[in-house]
Amino acid sequence: MQRTFIIFKPDCLDKKLVGTVLARFEQAGFSIIGCKMMILTPALLRVHYAHVTHFPFYPKLEQFMSSRPVVAVALQGENVIARVREMLGPTDSSKAPKGTIRGDFGESGMINVVHASDSVENAEIEIKRFFKPEEVFELEPAAQAR
Repeated sequence: MQRTFIIFKPDCLDKKLVGTVLARFEQAGFSIIGCKMMILTPALLRVHYAHVTHFPFYPKLEQFMSSRPVVAVALQGENVIARVREMLGPTDSSKAPKGTIRGDFGESGMINVVHASDSVENAEIEIKRFFKPEEVFELEPAAQAR
């Protein structure tokens, strides 16, 4: 079982799409193992987006991501990282095909509904960054099938 990390971005909350998008993940067979609403501070965002803080667009990204609370979710399932990213479509929503989450609900490369981990290593780092250990629940495969 793999785990992945998702942030339902401000645009997702503004459009009242959290339940719709989360339902797609659950219908794909993934289990929610952690979920909370939070405000992303500039300090946390600088760590999370350290790989892009040097780009000119970063201040706008930080402003957008801290503009309202977001929902952070940890999911578990078979091949969850690749399958979630496939469900999302490309980062740039204008290039995402209809039927994908970003193609159906996103607007641009930044206003694109959700952030999702891109690797097993990053998923574990991001889950630890956004959740305390006691906020993530490991589910046995039998519990997922119920």
